[in-house]
Amino acid sequence: MAGLMVSGTQVSYTGQDCREIPEHLGRDCGHFAKRLDLSFNLLRLLQESRLPPIQNEDCPLPIPARSLEGLRAFRSLEELILDNNLLGDDLVLPGLPRLHTLTLNKNRITDLEYLLDHLAEVTPALEYLSLLGNVACPNELVSLEKDEEDYKRYRCFVLHKLPQLKFLDAQKVTREEREEALLRGAFMKVVKPKPSIVDADASQEHRYTPLPSASRELTSHRGVLGKCRYVYYGKNSEGNRFIRDDQL
Repeated sequence: MAGLMVSGTQVSYTGQDCREIPEHLGRDCGHFAKRLDLSFNLLRLLQESRLPPIQNEDCPLPIPARSLEGLRAFRSLEELILDNNLLGDDLVLPGLPRLHTLTLNKNRITDLEYLLDHLAEVTPALEYLSLLGNVACPNELVSLEKDEEDYKRYRCFVLHKLPQLKFLDAQKVTREEREEALLRGAFMKVVKPKPSIVDADASQEHRYTPLPSASRELTSHRGVLGKCRYVYYGKNSEGNRFIRDDQL
């Protein structure tokens, strides 16, 4: 098979632009493969490709075909590399009881909690996980708005969900991180609030306005009590933000 490389128990099928795991790959290699590399392909939910859905005997309605269904043939898999694909929040893995290493770098995963709950269920022996390059992994590789504190909170939440991990994103898990995750990990989930209709209407009705005009003379130092809708969201001190050059 073109593009297939086999070395002992290691199987590599990279850069083939495949949208699903070929059936013959599992048939020929699934019984002995312990390491499978499927990087640089187009793996994703097959329904997006308009391929026929899988019929489930227990469900009267068809369910979407999954691009990772072929992993069911790899029951002895210990390492799985899925970097640089199109996998998103619909990612579903079959039960892989021996899998200890999983890399999902540079995919389209945004829902961290769903992924971690799923991995806790289907990969109980997981010790090495990497999610770099996904929105779910907040760091400067994804967005310049993220900083080191965002990434620390992310690690704390991941370790709360998967306490058995030894390495996360190529960094060794420290004892301090484990202790922090045990104490505060459950509170490290970042929830983005959705604007309600009432809030949207209110924002249209009450727009921000400048500071009150003529509130005092330039030479007067008396305090002035005024109502203002100006809201400051900066990170620095507010002490000097209203002082003009001619007042210095």
